[in-house]
Amino acid sequence: MRNLIELPAGVRPTLAVFASDKGPGDAERASIMSQVGTYFARKGGRIVCLAEGKSIAIPLVTSARAAGGEIVVIGDDKFSLPRALAGVPLEQLADADARHARVAALADAFVGLPGSLASISALYLSWLKAGGGPGGKPVVLYNRNRAFEVLRGYSADILAHSIPHHERLVQFADTVEDLWTRANRLAGEGRARQPG
Repeated sequence: MRNLIELPAGVRPTLAVFASDKGPGDAERASIMSQVGTYFARKGGRIVCLAEGKSIAIPLVTSARAAGGEIVVIGDDKFSLPRALAGVPLEQLADADARHARVAALADAFVGLPGSLASISALYLSWLKAGGGPGGKPVVLYNRNRAFEVLRGYSADILAHSIPHHERLVQFADTVEDLWTRANRLAGEGRARQPG
């Protein structure tokens, strides 16, 4: 493991944000990422971002950084940040499982933005590394334009039977403000339940 970055402990939540600006709707996704990055940073949230392949959620990282936010990027051992992101902390891990585990270790909660199957799959893999439902780390999905309606149905039909209090672990938000409020509250509740 190279470039291990320890985010300082405190009351501010560390949120692993999963987003993609690839595919249809690029302009809208970029706008959403910019809004979320700015809002979370201004509220004092720390952001952990996973870089997959050569892809990174640039609008999320640049907007959070411009608003004075604290960001860390987890990428593979060959990943390099674009020049526009020079100075952003980058942790490099060769193994994909190790990257997901590192994101899980840093995050108090997981946030999914409308994007692609790749971004929601990465969120799911990181959540599993945090222990999934029994791990107690919440997931909040930004349901803009009903982007996560299928997952809302899955959550109600499947998770309800296998994860006690699933509605406390997987939630859906319709605005950026609601996304922050839910993620911040649930992350605080999750930290309060953890031993030590």
